[in-house]
Amino acid sequence: MSRSEKVILTNMCMIEDDSGKILIQNRAGKSWPGVTFPGGHIEYGESFVDAVVREVQEETGLTIRNPQLCGTKQFQTRNDERYIVLMYKTNEFSGEIQSSSEGEVSWINQSDLNSYTLANDFESMYEVMISNRLSEFYYDRNSKVHLK
Repeated sequence: MSRSEKVILTNMCMIEDDSGKILIQNRAGKSWPGVTFPGGHIEYGESFVDAVVREVQEETGLTIRNPQLCGTKQFQTRNDERYIVLMYKTNEFSGEIQSSSEGEVSWINQSDLNSYTLANDFESMYEVMISNRLSEFYYDRNSKVHLK
C-alpha cells in the first residue's frame, strides 16, 4: 500500500481589524458561491505562508503579516485526490481593501455573519477558525462532516 497520494493544497484567511470586524469575500464564481474568507491555491514550490499572503493581496488589496495557522479542512475529491485547506487568521495588515474578480470584499461585524448567504459549510469552517478546542474540519468517505 502506497503512503503517498495526490493532494491539492489551498488556504484561506480570516482578517480581523482593531474594532473586531472581519473581512469577508462574497464570491463571484459559480463554484462555491457565497460569503467566505479570501484565499486560494498554493503554487508548486511556494511556502504555505507566502501563498496565503499572496492570495489575500490578490483578492483584497491588503498585505497581511504574521498569519497564524488555526485549522484545516480536508476531503477526498471525485478524482480521489485529497483536498486540503489550511486556515489562517491575522489581525496584522496594511493597505486598503479592494475587490477583485474573485468577489466583493467588505468589513462586517462578526455577529452579523449569519445574516449573509454563506458558502457551503463555511459556518463550520468559521467555527474551527475561532475555536480554542477545534482544529480540523473533514468529510469522511460517506460525506459526513466531522469537527475535531
